[in-house]
Amino acid sequence: MVIRKRRAGGEKRTLVLDAVAGVLAARGFENTRFTDVSAAGGVAISTLQTYFGSREDMIIEAMQVFTDREVDALQAASAVEPDPWRRLVALVDRSLDNSESTRQILVEFWRSAMRDDELRDYSAEVQTRYRAPFLAAVREGAERGDFTLAHDAEAVTDLLLSALAGLIVSRVQHHPTPSPAEFRDVLLTQLRLMLGVKGSKPSTRTD
Repeated sequence: MVIRKRRAGGEKRTLVLDAVAGVLAARGFENTRFTDVSAAGGVAISTLQTYFGSREDMIIEAMQVFTDREVDALQAASAVEPDPWRRLVALVDRSLDNSESTRQILVEFWRSAMRDDELRDYSAEVQTRYRAPFLAAVREGAERGDFTLAHDAEAVTDLLLSALAGLIVSRVQHHPTPSPAEFRDVLLTQLRLMLGVKGSKPSTRTD
């Protein structure tokens, strides 16, 4: 596997990567060019070439930085809720509330990881980190006696994440789908059943 070289750039480089992500969401991997990013970010093409070397490396680094941020945000949302069920609800809501551009970038990342060795390995690492707070909440709820699991904690977690990822793909492709509120109600109802959630902890939105 070839590891791509990361070049200097500092804070300005971070702003440029934000511009790359915006263009990627709007135009897709194949149609994101130096000229597009130059126009969006107000930076010279020669600077982009100095920062990233190639167009492909520029896009891939932007996807890696973007997905890192998403994982960090998910972990931050998890850290503020001590109750396992409410924590799972917060994590589900975080996923359902993703912006359209976020969903588009995630799908571009998944597509690209199918064909790029470095991205494929990185995708597996991201998935492990993304999955961790969900799995930890399921396990903690079982250990505390809040949940009565009829299935393995990892299997329940993977089913939940598959449902969330599937909705992202459907929404990006503009397939007819339930509203986010309807999908949320169904998903949380089924999740309560799979977890055997005890008590009457509400799952209504509080924001």
